Amino acid sequence: MAFVVLDNCIKCKYTDCVAVCPVDAFFEGPNFLAISPTICIDCALCEPECPANAIVQEDKVPPEQHGFIQLNADLADVWPNIIDVKAAPADADSWNGVPDKLQYLQLE
Repeated sequence: MAFVVLDNCIKCKYTDCVAVCPVDAFFEGPNFLAISPTICIDCALCEPECPANAIVQEDKVPPEQHGFIQLNADLADVWPNIIDVKAAPADADSWNGVPDKLQYLQLE
């Protein structure tokens, strides 16, 4: 079972998780990260590294965020792979914890 990036990553996009992923399962969009369910080996190393607590195991995704399971899979198929840590957006901390951020997701 793979890990999933949830709503709170949107506009935060901290990349601490990328540094610990042994299989390079992260993919980067303009303001969100996605995990490929076909690459993720369920090692759980990324989950504690996320300052936004936006990564959970697939079977622990809250019901209201189940759409993020398929969204991660779809975006990982089209976005470029990210393997290096990058600076978070300047306003990332102000977005951390803001609810219902799906409306702000940038696909391109």
